[in-house]
Parts: sequence; C-alpha cells; structure tokens
Amino acid sequence: MNVIPCSINTLTGLYNISGVEVGQHLYWQIGGLQVHAQVLITSWVVIAILLGSVTLAVRNPQTIPADGQNFFEYLLEFIRDLSKTQIGEEYGPWVPFIGTMFLFIFVSNWSGALLPWKIIQLPHGELAAPTNDINTTVALALLTSMAYFYAGLTKKGLSYFGKYIQPTPILLPINILEDFTKPLSLSFRLFGNILADELVVVVLVSLVPLVVPIPVMFLGLFTSGIQALIFATLAAAYIGESMEGHH
Repeated sequence: MNVIPCSINTLTGLYNISGVEVGQHLYWQIGGLQVHAQVLITSWVVIAILLGSVTLAVRNPQTIPADGQNFFEYLLEFIRDLSKTQIGEEYGPWVPFIGTMFLFIFVSNWSGALLPWKIIQLPHGELAAPTNDINTTVALALLTSMAYFYAGLTKKGLSYFGKYIQPTPILLPINILEDFTKPLSLSFRLFGNILADELVVVVLVSLVPLVVPIPVMFLGLFTSGIQALIFATLAAAYIGESMEGHH
C-alpha cells in the first residue's frame, strides 16, 4: 500500500527538479548595480570548467598529441576553419573571440542540460544555464556588435560609415536599422531556443513518465550545440562583412 505514495513522492520530486521559475531572480547589490546572482554563479562555474579543462589539456604538451591535447587541438582547428570561412584571410586576430563565444555558449547550454542545477535551492529564482537569462544573451550579442564595428573601423577608418549610403543615400535608415537588428536577432535566437527547449521538457515531465522526456533531453543537447555553432558562425560572418565593407 505504500508503493503508490512513494511513487507519487518520487514523481513530485522529479517535477520540482525539472520546474522552471519564470521572472524570479536572486539579486546581489554590487556598488550601485543590481545583478542576477544565479547568472553570475553559473557563469563562474562555466568559466571554471573551461579554464580547468584547458589547464589539464596543456599542462604537459607533447609533440604527438594524445587524449585531451588532441581533442583541444582538433577544437582549435575547427574554430580556425570556421573563422577563416566566414571572415577570410584576415581571420587570425579574431580566432580567440569567435572561439570564446562558441565555447562559452556551448558549455553554458550543456551545463543547463547535464548539471543538476535545480537540486541547489535558492531563496529566489533557480540556477540554470547562463544562456537561459536574456541579459546574458544580450551581453554576448552586444559584444559581437562591438567587435563588428571595431573590425570595420580598424580596417577602413571613418570611411567605413560610407557603406550606410551605398548604393544610394535613400537606404541610409534601412542600413542603420540593419546594424541595430543584428545583435537583437542574435540575442533572441539564442535565448528563445534555450528557453523553449527547457519549457518543452518541463511540459513533458508533467504530462508523461520520465522515460518519455529523456530522448527529448538528449535532443536538447544536440540543439544546444547547434545554437552555439550558429551564434559563432553568424558572429564571424558579421565581422567578415564589416571588413569587406559590403552587404
């Protein structure tokens, strides 16, 4: 007779772990700024994972790479090829930026799916992937936008702004609007896909047994990686476009 109550308690626990709290945050006051504490905490964890992994991989570099070193060299080659394809021959200085964007978003997305953040209880809000907060995705998009303008100004100087009146000055408002919508589209694309994936899992867990949502969670890992690749590819494409000086 105790089997049914135990099963109900188990399902209730799983539901609570998979729940998403919308609009609630744990705030920290830093100077005159109010920040989302849970985003800072999870971002620090992601940064620690990246730094720790790299440190372990390169602590004893070998001429013939093996294990972790081989993986990171393959990853570096992948990021270099991505940057070169989108930016062109002048891709070299932008490899660290594109690589940082790709790795931070990738590890952030996967941390939300693999790490049991929701087991840790907070007074307000909950721990989740950093990219689950629109402030993070907006910040990443604004960094991309700054890099976009920096690349164009470095390459062409003030003549870079001449592109806004090409091929005709009539297109000036449209060309300016396009540059402002690029970071906006990057931000909402990343945030929307990550949040939608979490909401789908929550709905499935609440409606059907856990064995059904599990394949969806694995699919979420795949789509999370694709989102990181899309963001990095578009960021590199925008930078390459600004250096070429045409649309």
